[in-house]
Amino acid sequence: MGRGDLTDAEWERLRLFLPVSNGRCGRWRDHRQVINGILHRVRTGIQWRDLPERFGPWKTVYERHRLWSGDGTWERLLQQVQAAADAAGEIDWDISVDSTVVRAHQHAAGARTDPPAAFRLKGGRKGGTPGRDALAEPRRPPGGGGAGGEGLGRSRGGFTSKLHLSADGRCRPLSLIVTPGQRADCTQFKPVLEKIRVPRLGRGRPRKKPDSLAADKAYSNGPCREYLRRRSIRHTIPEKTDSQAARLRKGPRGGRPPGFDEERYKKRNTVERAINRLKQSRAVATRYDKRGYVFLGTATAASLVIWLRT
Repeated sequence: MGRGDLTDAEWERLRLFLPVSNGRCGRWRDHRQVINGILHRVRTGIQWRDLPERFGPWKTVYERHRLWSGDGTWERLLQQVQAAADAAGEIDWDISVDSTVVRAHQHAAGARTDPPAAFRLKGGRKGGTPGRDALAEPRRPPGGGGAGGEGLGRSRGGFTSKLHLSADGRCRPLSLIVTPGQRADCTQFKPVLEKIRVPRLGRGRPRKKPDSLAADKAYSNGPCREYLRRRSIRHTIPEKTDSQAARLRKGPRGGRPPGFDEERYKKRNTVERAINRLKQSRAVATRYDKRGYVFLGTATAASLVIWLRT
């Protein structure tokens, strides 16, 4: 086993949820070998063509990663690991939300401008797997239409992308979204929370609602607070200085100040530490993927490793 490869215990946690051949298509190359190649590239950020020979043909490894990024396999694997942790009571549902900017390498530019063709699942799915119906369904990957459609935005330093994420109290990503680098944090607040989906191993609906939430001033606005109140989610978000001044100028008409729990807010560092963990993977810290959905798959694979090894 090479450095960074899946251990036997980690492989057993994933093996049952991987696609299998249905006999009508070609056989899959050994999943464990290919996944180890994908994780090696995610961790080191090397070019696909430079993968060591022990992982097999580089194009096979790349195509498997591209396919699984597009059809939702990486997300399903992450959800299954989260479901096992939730069943064991190992998820701290006092979550935090934040974002981080990722500098895009020059190799990330130049994707085709036409939308990608609809993905077809290669092979079948193993029947009777518990919890399979509760997971994300395969979908057509977003993108196309230039840099904006691929989650690339221009800033003073060039092309950048932004990862919006939520993290549990043990510094593990719960949900991820990729947008252009100039996109405001508050615009993705609702999509990030809506993407939290931890299935039950037995009967029951997936869990989507946290116990509490902490976020910084970037999310301190009326729509964000209204959304949290509508879902009855306890939250701690500091009030902006200009919002506080405007409220005070109105006097009694300005209403009461929003509640703020200083001790709870101290736990917001968990999402910052989750970002630091994600960026230990060099293919996440610097974006090399041309397509937005492939980069999201790269970040999801890095999150999966964090969950497996925490």
